[in-house]
Amino acid sequence: MTALVPTIRRLNALMDRLPQDLVALMLRVFPAMVFLASGRTKVEGLFRIKESTWYLFQHEYALPLIPSGLAAVLATTAEHVLPVLLILGLATRLSALGLLAMTAVIQIFVYPGAWITHGLWAAALLAVVARGPGAWSLDRLLRLEGDTSGRAPIRIA
Repeated sequence: MTALVPTIRRLNALMDRLPQDLVALMLRVFPAMVFLASGRTKVEGLFRIKESTWYLFQHEYALPLIPSGLAAVLATTAEHVLPVLLILGLATRLSALGLLAMTAVIQIFVYPGAWITHGLWAAALLAVVARGPGAWSLDRLLRLEGDTSGRAPIRIA
């Protein structure tokens, strides 16, 4: 086992070189695409909610506290707006928090058996909430997030 220690340390040092901003981008993009794809199945054209969506929110996605029509509009809108913001890295932590809340609602009230999938979404979204969007984001460009790279910030007039 002691012979493996230097190899493990070298591999860990190599993995430390992965750009954190690339990791942050992937943590934003992939969960966002899940929600955006789901949102697109609920509409026709640019944004006309399908009849099947109204049916799903009345029967399969029925929530105990929110009327089905309101839930359909709110969820469909959120599944379009929040992922786009997350991908762009604009209001990133708030967008990730919104999708994390949606994930919790889906897990608790709609598909409680899908905890493994929802756990993966939640882990990625929680990492974004906790660590921010990374340098490749509009939040960083607009100086809404701090820069830990030591580079001079971009100045916006």
